[in-house]
Amino acid sequence: MQRKKLSTTIGAGNYSYLRNMVKAGRAASVGEAVDRAVEVARRLDNRVTLEQQTANYFKGLTATAAAEETSLEDVLSAATQEIDFDQP
Repeated sequence: MQRKKLSTTIGAGNYSYLRNMVKAGRAASVGEAVDRAVEVARRLDNRVTLEQQTANYFKGLTATAAAEETSLEDVLSAATQEIDFDQP
């Protein structure tokens, strides 16, 4: 992965948090700690986007399509009841 130079000023508390990530061994450097924090923020943003898109999808369904979705949901739910997740 190609790295980019970042030169900026951040809040003292945020810098302390990043340094603590390094001290705790959760990151090899402050730069890596920033990368990890940004990854978390991006995942959260992606979840929000997916939730919005999913809600819009279901809101825009016709009555027939909504009935089909409900039927699929019922079939999948019943199928998962038959799965023993404790089996290797």
